[in-house]
Amino acid sequence: MKAGIVVFPGINRERDMAIALETSSGVKPRMIWHKETDLSGLDLVVLPGGFSYGDYLRCGAMAARSPVMGAIRAHAERGGFILGVCNGFQILTEAGLLPGALLRNASLRFLSMDCHLRVERSDTVFTARYQKQRTFRAVMAHGDGNYFADTAALDRLEGEGLVAFRYASETGDVTPVTNRNGSARSIAGIYSPNLRVLGMMPHPEDLVDPLMGCADGKPLFDALVGAA
Repeated sequence: MKAGIVVFPGINRERDMAIALETSSGVKPRMIWHKETDLSGLDLVVLPGGFSYGDYLRCGAMAARSPVMGAIRAHAERGGFILGVCNGFQILTEAGLLPGALLRNASLRFLSMDCHLRVERSDTVFTARYQKQRTFRAVMAHGDGNYFADTAALDRLEGEGLVAFRYASETGDVTPVTNRNGSARSIAGIYSPNLRVLGMMPHPEDLVDPLMGCADGKPLFDALVGAA
C-alpha cells in the first residue's frame, strides 16, 4: 500500500501516524507538504491530528483551503482512500468531503483521556479487522470534538449506514456518560457515501503496539493495508 500523510502548519501527529502505517505495511508513508498538489500513485491519503494553522477561525477551516485539498478532492473522486483523524476530521468537514461540523466540547474543556469506540459496521475497508458492535480502545485529545449535524443529515447518516463509530463503554453501552464531548447521537466517526473516506475524532494511531498500553488501533491500519 502506498500512503501519504499531509503535513499542514501546526499539525503534530504526523509521526505517530507514520509509525502506525509503517508498522502495518512495512513501508514508510510519504510526507506531503500542504502546498503540494501531486498525489499520483497513492492508495491512501491521511490527514492527521494537531492544530493546523493554530486552529484560527475554526478548527480546520484554513487547512481546508490549502492547495493540497484540490488534489485530495480529486483523489476522493477517483475512489482513493482517505482517513482524517481529529484535526483531520475537522478539515474534511470544513472542506465538504464529509457532512456536519465539529464544535466545542460540551464541557468547554480540552479532553485528553482514553475512550472506547463501538464499531457500527465491520464490512468496510477500515473496520474489516474488527467485529461489529464490539468496542476498541482509543485516545481522545481534542477541544472541538463535539460532532454536530442537523436532524435530516443525522437521519441520513443512520439510514445509509454511514456512522462508523460511537462513544461507548468498554462493554458497548452508549450512554450520556460515555459521550464525553457531547457529540450528536454519540457519533465518533463517519464515512462518505462510498465508504472510502473516514473521519474520526479519537486517535487509533496512539495504540498500535503493546508498549503503548495496547494495540487496539492496529486492526484499522491492518485492514487498510489488506484492502489496498
